[in-house]
Amino acid sequence: QVQLVESGGGLVRAGGSLRLSCAASGRAFTRYSIGWFRQAPGKEREFVATISWSGASTDYEDSVKGRCTISRDNAKNMAYLQMNSLKPEDTAVYYCAAKDGPRSNSRGRYDYWGQGIQVTVSS
Repeated sequence: QVQLVESGGGLVRAGGSLRLSCAASGRAFTRYSIGWFRQAPGKEREFVATISWSGASTDYEDSVKGRCTISRDNAKNMAYLQMNSLKPEDTAVYYCAAKDGPRSNSRGRYDYWGQGIQVTVSS
């Protein structure tokens, strides 16, 4: 089992940047692929980005491609989501998630979730 804790959220103006962090504890971090998801009020939780256990493979939701970068530091048991050129529609609670095996865009394939962190982008 792995425990995940997000940090780095907050309020930012449109066009600004934030870096979300995900701290993992518990079983070997390197066995897990990591995903970032988000949930806006009244909407379903949606995929944002995912990274393989080694960091060699990533994928992004179309609306964040070119604006977001997912990364990880296995030596520190950390994963990150750098978000640039933020838009009001990026406002949501952001979740870090972990799964055994290959990375995935599907939230149903993730076994472990953080508590989520609020990101608010003002216009």
